[in-house]
Amino acid sequence: MPAVFALIIAGAVGGFLSGMFGVGGGIVMVPLLMALAGMDQRRASATSLVAIVPTALIGAIGYAAGGQINFAAAGLIAIGGIAGAPAGAILLRKLPLTLLRWMFFVVMLLAAARLILVVPVRGTSLTLDIGTSLALVALGLVMGVSSGLFGIGGGIIVVPALMGLFGVSDLIAKGTSLLAMVPAALSGSIPNLRAGLVRLSDGLIVGVAAVLASLGGVSLAFLVPPVLSGILFGIFLLAVGLRMVILGHIKDRKDRKDRKDRKDLGKEAQ
Repeated sequence: MPAVFALIIAGAVGGFLSGMFGVGGGIVMVPLLMALAGMDQRRASATSLVAIVPTALIGAIGYAAGGQINFAAAGLIAIGGIAGAPAGAILLRKLPLTLLRWMFFVVMLLAAARLILVVPVRGTSLTLDIGTSLALVALGLVMGVSSGLFGIGGGIIVVPALMGLFGVSDLIAKGTSLLAMVPAALSGSIPNLRAGLVRLSDGLIVGVAAVLASLGGVSLAFLVPPVLSGILFGIFLLAVGLRMVILGHIKDRKDRKDRKDRKDLGKEAQ
């Protein structure tokens, strides 16, 4: 598959799901970039994170137009996210790819379980006090680390947390999450670009495709019943996670075999 076409597909699918479910889209873009564009997880995560910046921004505008964003909560989450994203970007360069793959799968598994098992309630809002504000900053910190580490916007963490722990409506949770992840994704992308983990042109191609597709996702989010929305996305996350782990395991076995063959050839040459 041509490289540009692969980047467009990854961006379009990720962008549509970003708009519909209030996530950055990286949860889908990363495995698609690995499968279609031949990237390893480190480069796929870094590329996805660049694309999330415009995708989340446009998606947030769509939710804001429908009155489904808590701007104060988004600001508090963003504060924590800005602090956590560079730390996640550092871990991305340090941790082994196999460990990253399994950590990514666990995150998707937990998010899928939350989406499938908990029924969202629409029409509820969030009242801020000191304790709630500090908790939102802490949530943003977790989002930021996950953003920099896995190349995801952090929405799979923030949306379920806002709904389950803070009792927020699913639409407000999605809109607030998208707005909060913009500065976190930006602060995580800067060190990745400096470290040469991502080509800016690749990130922009994925980002443009994602932005265009996210508009349709936002529109659909207002139409699909929340229970069905959560179940479908949860099942999709499980399928994507399992596929990534299986393919990664196959690749690890092939790499070990190749190293063993090279080692045997080296011994014969001696």
